[in-house]
Amino acid sequence: MKNIAVSLVVLLLAACASTPNKQPVPVVESSKPISASPQSTSTSSTANAADIESRRLAAKRLAAEIQNLQKQSVYFDFDKSELKPEYRNVIQQQANFLNAHRNDLVTVEGNCDERGSDEYNLALGDKRANTALKSLELLGVLPTQIKTVSFGNAKPRMTCHEEKCWKENRRDDFNHKLN
Repeated sequence: MKNIAVSLVVLLLAACASTPNKQPVPVVESSKPISASPQSTSTSSTANAADIESRRLAAKRLAAEIQNLQKQSVYFDFDKSELKPEYRNVIQQQANFLNAHRNDLVTVEGNCDERGSDEYNLALGDKRANTALKSLELLGVLPTQIKTVSFGNAKPRMTCHEEKCWKENRRDDFNHKLN
């Protein structure tokens, strides 16, 4: 008897439960077959356009970053090739970029002022470029990503014959090329 009472209570609860209000689904009759291709073409065109735009913006940001890196130089004291502490951040920024972009190749260009013989300035420019190379390698840049060249005094940034110009010409420049 107890089982019958429990069963009746369950049936009463089930009968009192509300049912969702079902609305009839409208039927659309058409003489043309329904095709998913126009919508998927539109969606894929939008996705492709967004992808193209995203890549264009990324390339533009990358070009701007390279341009900023190429504006940086490391400057040296007269007749010296040691890296000055105030230029360690320039080397660090160069290394960060090179480590993040393993397809980048940088040429470190060593330069000197006009004082000294051509041979001496080429040798000093080479020492300066190699100082930057060694610093980059210590920061994890692959040796295959770095080339060095010495221009000696052949590429002056300023051409006057006084300290303010000579100071600008004693430098390493960084020339990046993405492969």
